[in-house]
Amino acid sequence: MSERVTIQIEDGVADVRFNRPDKMNALDSEQFAAILAAGERLKTEKGVRCVVLSGEGKAFCAGLDMGNFGKMADGSRKAGESSTGGALDDRTHGEANSAQYAALVWRDLPMPVIAAVHGVAFGGGFQIMLGADIRYTAPDTKLSVMEAKWGLVPDMAGFVLMRHLAREDVVRELTYTARIFSGEEAYHYGFATRICADPRAEAFKTAREIASKNPDAMRADKRIFKLAAMGSSADVLKAESIEQVKLIGSPNQVEAVMSNLQKRAANYKD
Repeated sequence: MSERVTIQIEDGVADVRFNRPDKMNALDSEQFAAILAAGERLKTEKGVRCVVLSGEGKAFCAGLDMGNFGKMADGSRKAGESSTGGALDDRTHGEANSAQYAALVWRDLPMPVIAAVHGVAFGGGFQIMLGADIRYTAPDTKLSVMEAKWGLVPDMAGFVLMRHLAREDVVRELTYTARIFSGEEAYHYGFATRICADPRAEAFKTAREIASKNPDAMRADKRIFKLAAMGSSADVLKAESIEQVKLIGSPNQVEAVMSNLQKRAANYKD
């Protein structure tokens, strides 16, 4: 694992940190690669029941590295070339290209992901934040759908993710203007789950609470939520029933019942 992204796992919680603080965790090709590698690792990491995603230093993620914009201006980055290498229209991860998947991979993890956001989350950093299940933001965090500033459109799954969180007119205004807005505003728009003085501390508090629940049920919840974002009502209703049938009477579900009846901490098996 590249040190551009660090992972520490304790008591079922994975602490995932962007680790390029001298550049405010900006996204160059190496940073993209490290984020994707972290996500792929966590898909199969045993014993992880929740993920906390945050940034080292002064920011969560300042968006695309400034060097990329210089390359666009001088022509050294060709039209259609991705910041991650290859072509933008290459579908490298199912429906997505590799840059889009840096945001979407957190939706594909089997366990819940909490983003703890401070400092700035601009452009690609904002879109990565939206890929988390839950987003805790400091009130003075600065956020922006910043691509219009550089003559571009949000292309890291922003349109897919924003449409389920905020009103369409709000999304349009922020996208057209690239206006910087606060963590408080992000909460009122629907992009932030909660405003916290210390988002990281609160994220770990919630992560430990999630990790104390039946991990089979948490994974089932996440599968249903993913389907609910795109599926029909009939598909989602059927999925609820299928998942519940698998859970009822399973060892971890029985342990959930017994631990509550006996007023003790549960001992789940991953």
